Amino acid sequence: MGGVPTMTKLSISEIFGPTIQGEGALIGEPTIFVRAGGCDYRCSWCDTLHAVDSAYRHTWQQMDSLDAWQRIEELSSGQPITISLSGGNPAIQDFSELIRLGKAKGYKFAIETQGSVARDWFAELDTLVLSPKPPSSGETVDWNKFDACLDAALNTVACVIKIVIFNNADYEWAKTVSERYSYMPIYLQPGNHTPPEPEDDDATIDMDGIMDRMHWLVEKTVADKWFKPRILPQLHVLLWGNKRGV
Repeated sequence: MGGVPTMTKLSISEIFGPTIQGEGALIGEPTIFVRAGGCDYRCSWCDTLHAVDSAYRHTWQQMDSLDAWQRIEELSSGQPITISLSGGNPAIQDFSELIRLGKAKGYKFAIETQGSVARDWFAELDTLVLSPKPPSSGETVDWNKFDACLDAALNTVACVIKIVIFNNADYEWAKTVSERYSYMPIYLQPGNHTPPEPEDDDATIDMDGIMDRMHWLVEKTVADKWFKPRILPQLHVLLWGNKRGV
């Protein structure tokens, strides 16, 4: 007997927007965010623990791809917009059906991932943002897996690197990454050193400290005559601090 095909189940921390992309190559672009629950990393300074730590799994929604898509259409009033798959690490789940549903109606898709899990559906994206985690994260990048993510994009997707910088070790590490992938655009941004607790989406933020780090990063790259990277703030942090859902 025929029937409605079974859709892939997704573990979703939150879907929100429209708002603007706050960082990287698409900064300022109107966007709806699909924040996946779960991650294969545990960065020391993670600012989205509510979407990473399994202790908060009870807050994640189990949605099939069609349910998630209907929520996106509702938020966007059916007008095509960029959809950003974020997390956690969205690459640990299968977003291929959601991408197909959106592409059929003219929506664009971007993903931000650390480059630890390659997916065939990366080739269906419009933008692949690879954000390898620097030494301050406490994680170690597997460059073979990172390269596999690039290979999965099949040279048909705009691929960029974005690195969060907290200190001089991160900065020097970013330079080696840029040399390794000299053909790729690279974006640097100062990290939020006052991330919120998962239960507090409007925690106090050290804006002066963030701006001090931004000044340091700009001055450092200019003094070193390292002119390749684009230095950007986390625009959403400047506008809304640690508030979620914006």
